[in-house]
Amino acid sequence: MQTLSGDHIAAWLERAADELEREKMFLTELDAPIGDSDHGVNMARGFTAVRGRLDTLDRGDIGALLRDVGMILLSTVGGASGPLYGTLFRDAGQKAAGAAALDLAALTACLEAGLEGVRRRGKAAPGEKTMVDALVPAVDALRAAQSAPLPAGARSAGGGASLADALARAAEAARSGAEATVPLIARKGRASYLGERSAGHQDPGATSCWFLLRSLAATAGA
Repeated sequence: MQTLSGDHIAAWLERAADELEREKMFLTELDAPIGDSDHGVNMARGFTAVRGRLDTLDRGDIGALLRDVGMILLSTVGGASGPLYGTLFRDAGQKAAGAAALDLAALTACLEAGLEGVRRRGKAAPGEKTMVDALVPAVDALRAAQSAPLPAGARSAGGGASLADALARAAEAARSGAEATVPLIARKGRASYLGERSAGHQDPGATSCWFLLRSLAATAGA
């Protein structure tokens, strides 16, 4: 697979809904000491709503599909995560406007746009214990993969990594970024009210970003 079609995006969203449902208690446990104890339930609810609407969404225009997903998340995911995830998908969709398929470069550009939207909306920077701490290394990994040497047996239409390999690298980078939030002191959101007491806990938003990218990588590698 060297490109993602609208059907691949839909398959990713279905896989993500399944994963977030499985992981909702873990995400909620992460959220309990530093948030409102609802991140896992909120994310599972939002992506379940997306899955329920997939048959009604236009898969021929990936930009429109992602923008619609963003609107669904905005209206169904509670707390601060709804606007942030809604922005992530809507801004990525604006970058993909009219596209029937995304290659690695186009997908990277979409996630770059989504990341910038999240940073603008949340006024967050890396190191502040937010979802940005998973998104930034993931996007960096995708950029690097475009010119990275291919592993043995991998195939790419260009000079870099294959799409599946690049997404596997991005998911691993997101995992590392999420886990690296444990010692950080929160500077944004509800967790920031705890000050130094927020250290020692993994950020739930960064973790749900990792799960989304892990789902995307699994879809591309299937």
